[in-house]
Amino acid sequence: MAFDTHNGTRGARQPRRNRVARWGNQWMVGHVRRTGSLGRTQVLVLVTIGRKTGAERMTPVGWFPGGGDAKLIVASASGAAHNPSWYLNLAAHPDAARIEFAGQRIEVSAAQLHGAERDDAWRMITTQSPNYAKYETITDREIPIIRLTPR
Repeated sequence: MAFDTHNGTRGARQPRRNRVARWGNQWMVGHVRRTGSLGRTQVLVLVTIGRKTGAERMTPVGWFPGGGDAKLIVASASGAAHNPSWYLNLAAHPDAARIEFAGQRIEVSAAQLHGAERDDAWRMITTQSPNYAKYETITDREIPIIRLTPR
C-alpha cells in the first residue's frame, strides 16, 4: 500500500538535532541491538536508506505485534505536524529496510496500513500504550502505522 500521509498544519515542535541528541541516539541503537528493549518498552532499530543521501540511517522505534512475524511501528513523531524522516525514507525505499534488536538482523518490507486495518491496529496500539492516543490530539495529521514484514 502507498505511503501517502501528508504533513499536518499543527503539532508538537520537534527538538533540533545536536551533538548530545546524536550521542543519545547512538547509545540507544547499541543498547537496543544488544537487548531489544528500553526498560519495559519493546524497541527495535529501524535501518533505512536516506531518500536524499542514499546513506544508512538508524532510528530506535517502539514496536507492536503485527500478526505472525510482522511488527507494527508508529510514525507519531511525538505528535509533530511533520512525518518523521524515517517515514519518508521508508516511503522512498520500502523494500530496502531492516530491523535489528536483541542480536537479530532481519531484512523487511514496509507497508502503510489504511482503512479498517489501520483503525484496528490503532485501537490495539493505544490500548497497550495510551501515550499514542495523546499524540493524535496534538496534531491534525493522521498518524501512520507501518507493518514491517520479514523478506
